[in-house]
Amino acid sequence: MPQTPPFPVVYGSNGYNKNLYTAKEEDYEGLYYHDNNLVSGSLEALIEHLVPTVAYYPDRTYIFTFLLSSRLFIHPYELMTKVCHLCVDQQRLCDPQADRARVRKIAPKILQLLTEWTETFPYDFRDERMMKSLKELTHCLSTGDDLYRKAVQHMTQTLIRKLTTLSQYEEALAKINSSVTDRLTVLKTKPQSIQRDILTICSDPFTLAQQLTHIELERLSYIGPEEFVQAFVQKDPLDNDKRCFSDHKKASNLEAYVEWFNRLSYLVATEICMPVKKKHRARVIEFFIDVARECFNIGNFNSLMAIITGMNMSPVSRLKKTWAKVKTAKFDILEHQMDPSSNFYNYRTALRGATQRSITAHSSREKIVIPFFSLLIKDIYFLNEGCTNRLPNGHKFWELAKQVMEFMTWKKVECPFDRDRKMLQYLLTAPVFSEDALYLASYESEGPENNMEKDRWKSLRSSLLNRT
Repeated sequence: MPQTPPFPVVYGSNGYNKNLYTAKEEDYEGLYYHDNNLVSGSLEALIEHLVPTVAYYPDRTYIFTFLLSSRLFIHPYELMTKVCHLCVDQQRLCDPQADRARVRKIAPKILQLLTEWTETFPYDFRDERMMKSLKELTHCLSTGDDLYRKAVQHMTQTLIRKLTTLSQYEEALAKINSSVTDRLTVLKTKPQSIQRDILTICSDPFTLAQQLTHIELERLSYIGPEEFVQAFVQKDPLDNDKRCFSDHKKASNLEAYVEWFNRLSYLVATEICMPVKKKHRARVIEFFIDVARECFNIGNFNSLMAIITGMNMSPVSRLKKTWAKVKTAKFDILEHQMDPSSNFYNYRTALRGATQRSITAHSSREKIVIPFFSLLIKDIYFLNEGCTNRLPNGHKFWELAKQVMEFMTWKKVECPFDRDRKMLQYLLTAPVFSEDALYLASYESEGPENNMEKDRWKSLRSSLLNRT
């Protein structure tokens, strides 16, 4: 569960009673419990349950779960507006006539809630309306109290740093993507003899697996937890005609990560189909099998699956003469581990093992868990589907939050391996074939075997000639 330190750590223990973080069922009407677990409630009651009082602070798991799943029903800025209203009007936070002793008791709790929100869901605050509400509320908190003013300043500065870093990351991604687009013509114009390939950049499978892990962990780290919900939100379930989050893109980092998986798969297929000689192609296949095995050992299941996907693409799998020269025993084992049968039972077993290793890790390398991302999204999609109605289905929200919390733990791991700039640059920007170009290269390497393949080969050659 992602948590910020409780404010007693910042302020000291004065003014806090030991029941600060306890919640009482009877405090809120409109909430429904089963076996002492909150399972459902009206939106207004759930929002009220989120806001601290003098004698109450919400459970942190509830804070995360509600901030994550509430966006299925209400826009974050609307939620922030309601939170501000409850804090200012009901708790009389900005009232100069209010009991200052009472305000001093409630203010740190509200500040703690805002810190939880800004640290766990910072991307919500790219919305100017969110920042406006945040500034108004924190102004009330910091007025006349230097201690709170410093805490507010620290929270705001941390938030701005995160948002600045995100903007820089997005600019870097755009630059990389434009570089890849510009270099696609290289494969058509550069003589084969001077084209670089993966083996000229790196001949050590373990080193390449490490660099792939660098890319995976960096891209994972920028995915906000809310993107897993917002990626699937098409309509506001409370209004069939109203679109949610239509003002700007809300899952761009998640989408960029999926695009990376596709790029890696096509890069693997390109590297295999490019060489003219059969012996060289077989060597590249064996190299990627070893890279995939190292990815598995590291706990990098996403790169592992991308490599397997690339090697199973039709333009690669049809190269029978090439595969005849490959020792495939290791590849068969890896395919077995990622076998989709029984809902990826073998992979899920391996993932649980990697997760357990991460929990008991003695080194940063043992902490690495990079899930097969497309399957994670699929799992979360079905949980989202169960959450988008207003029936008493609180357990679905808790399950959704639990899965996203686990992801939050994985994405915070820092990569322990040394960076190789040359290798990273190649992996991110080396030109790759389109699907048509892959088929053409495959037919050039090993000729068409039937009339359908012959017709496609002629069509592709004709199409490529027309383009050039």
